[in-house]
Amino acid sequence: MTKATDDGTVIAVQANYYWVRLRNVTAQPLLCTRRTRLKKVGQKVMVGDQVRVELPPSLLLQSQGKATEVPMVAEGDLGAIAKVYPRRTVLERPPVANAEQICLVFALTDPPLEEWQLSRFLVQAEATGLEISLCLNKQDLVEETEVKFWGDRLTNWGYTPIILSVQNCWGVEKLQAKLKHRISLMAGPSGVGKSSLINLLVPGVEQQVKKVSGKLRKGRHTTRHVELFDLPAGGLLADTPGFNQPDLAVEPAQLIHLFPEARQQLTGRECFFKDCLHRGEPDCAVGQDWERYDHYLAFLEEVLAQQNPEQPKEADTGLKTKTGSDGQKYDEPKLETKKYRRHSRRQEHQELQSFCEQTDLDNLQEDWDWE
Repeated sequence: MTKATDDGTVIAVQANYYWVRLRNVTAQPLLCTRRTRLKKVGQKVMVGDQVRVELPPSLLLQSQGKATEVPMVAEGDLGAIAKVYPRRTVLERPPVANAEQICLVFALTDPPLEEWQLSRFLVQAEATGLEISLCLNKQDLVEETEVKFWGDRLTNWGYTPIILSVQNCWGVEKLQAKLKHRISLMAGPSGVGKSSLINLLVPGVEQQVKKVSGKLRKGRHTTRHVELFDLPAGGLLADTPGFNQPDLAVEPAQLIHLFPEARQQLTGRECFFKDCLHRGEPDCAVGQDWERYDHYLAFLEEVLAQQNPEQPKEADTGLKTKTGSDGQKYDEPKLETKKYRRHSRRQEHQELQSFCEQTDLDNLQEDWDWE
């Protein structure tokens, strides 16, 4: 007997269960399991996956108008994911499939906007290959000159930020137009207002919100898992767990292409050396007179260090580094020295007493031998 099926989108993953938004049968998400054959072939199911679902009997009754709600307690009421369609994009961190854009949210203040942190987020977002929408929240807490300063500065970086005030609902319409009919990720440091923004974009979602830490002036982590939310105008939005320092998991040669202002300089031009890392090499196509050049150099050193880990410590190699009189450093074998532990006074007293007793016995033995 052929089972009834429907296509849908995985909107949340909890342990070995999956919430799927079906396309045709019902407006409510369906709790599903994964078919054993998918597990045997190593097919994982991610948030954002487009899947084929085998429908439970109770859901079929609902579609025929014989039930108003589908109970999700009994095993027979669970759907089963039978197929995962090919993915257009895949992100490992956060684990999301088929995402189309990243919405980076930062705050103009509280916590303060840090250029190095912002630059790091932008570089990592560029590495995903997705479209980037940059939002600056808390416009109501700063002067207009501060807003203009960051707007002009980010334009030179190659971005046009959307200025927001979640508190006053300013600028939200521009962001809604960007998110319409697309699968988007919302990311950024903790405490910048991502959860509050989702509460505004998706009425009734009631995301948990926490205040900024007063001592560290940094946000506290609120979101701890990835989940897709339905936008009223169409589209899906994922709130990802906040983190303050994303990893730069890129190749050294790729790094320069993650800076739009440097990428523009490379358009139609090539460096003299094929393996040029744009650190002042002869006939390099990338100049050094752009603002984030120092960021590039610092990130490049970090990426190179990740590919070339430091040498093992002296304790592992059996060598120690010594600087000679000529200023050069040399490696020489370490001498193994035996560590001695001083005996306690009580033990010394016992040993002395034993020695005296043994001496008395020896003297007594000598007296016996003499007699």
